[in-house]
Amino acid sequence: MPTFEDVRKAARVVKGAVIDTDFDPSRTLSKLLGADIWLKFENLQFTGAFKERGALNRLSALDKAARARGVIAMSAGNHAQGVAYHAGRLGIPATIVMPEGTPTVKVENTRALGAEVILHGAMLEDAAAFAVAEGTSRGLTFIHPYDDPLVIAGQGTIALEMLRVNPDLDTIVVPIGGGGLIGGIALAAKGLKPDIRIIGVQAKLYPAMYNKIKQSSLAVRGDTLAEGIAVKAPGRITEEIVRRLVDDIVLVDEADLERAVSLLITIEKTVVEGAGAAGLAAMLADPARFRGRKVGLVLCGGNIDTRLLASVLTRELARDGRLSRLAIDIPDRPGQLAKVSAVIGAQGANIVEVYHQRVFTDLPAKGTELHLVIETRDRAHLEATTAALKAAGFGVLMKGQMAGAR
Repeated sequence: MPTFEDVRKAARVVKGAVIDTDFDPSRTLSKLLGADIWLKFENLQFTGAFKERGALNRLSALDKAARARGVIAMSAGNHAQGVAYHAGRLGIPATIVMPEGTPTVKVENTRALGAEVILHGAMLEDAAAFAVAEGTSRGLTFIHPYDDPLVIAGQGTIALEMLRVNPDLDTIVVPIGGGGLIGGIALAAKGLKPDIRIIGVQAKLYPAMYNKIKQSSLAVRGDTLAEGIAVKAPGRITEEIVRRLVDDIVLVDEADLERAVSLLITIEKTVVEGAGAAGLAAMLADPARFRGRKVGLVLCGGNIDTRLLASVLTRELARDGRLSRLAIDIPDRPGQLAKVSAVIGAQGANIVEVYHQRVFTDLPAKGTELHLVIETRDRAHLEATTAALKAAGFGVLMKGQMAGAR
């Protein structure tokens, strides 16, 4: 089992080779949620994630013969890049096995760092089994992404930096996948400040550690925005640390993850992936739990696919009533679209998309269904716009209301 002293040793190993990332207060988020919120920007590491710390600490412990043979790792992306980058710096050949569904940005970034990439299996566990077998056959050292004492100790250096900057923290909220990050942070934070609260966060679709600790049997499956913490089975070492040192684990749904990603871009002007936003998602889901607390959030990674990010931001506009789809019944004759446009324009709203549906509708043959995507300032402005359309004699139906609409 790793110890607090192991984390201190790891800090000396990684010093100067990984970024001592900023740990800053967020005045806007603090006001929004009624807590003193501080953000640890691990998404600004060279590879975009905290995983560099544990990877470097593990790689640095290899002897000369093991370095010459090379290493192998399995990862959904961030551990892959951490291993590839620091293996390259240290002159160690690296092979990375990644699940077939890993976001393209993470695959390409790993290859660009000089590692051999093998795509295998649908899940992280499939990639892990293949990596172990491949490593054994080729004589490579397996670098586990979370269930390794040196990796765990390396991740714990984050908490040393957080508490050095703000020793008054009373709560740290940490995403949980396999448990390496929260294990290291718990060791370090409790070692410095035994009464500090450590709260873990998992996606509702992947409550693997939650099931272990809470003795529940929630389903572990599905496509989550937080693929970086989509782990079916936590580590044995990390599970023991979590049992001893973590105060609670909470689950967050996909809508809260999406909102957290969007808020961090809008408010902090920083890009995080779903896993990196999990801590903020937990606070959004249950602000009362954290009200009045001095809370540290770890933005653990920023490697999100750009197409997925665009989708998340657009969906948040829909939830906030700023982007909406309307279906309007109109007579199929000239001038009707102009009348609708005039009403919408008079309300100060903007038409983004428009098309007529004449075939797949229950309206009479002389009628048509006008489909519009409109942009409004907020939900109150949307309601005023639809009310004006109805007052002008048009039948209006909201289409595709987003889950979690506000």
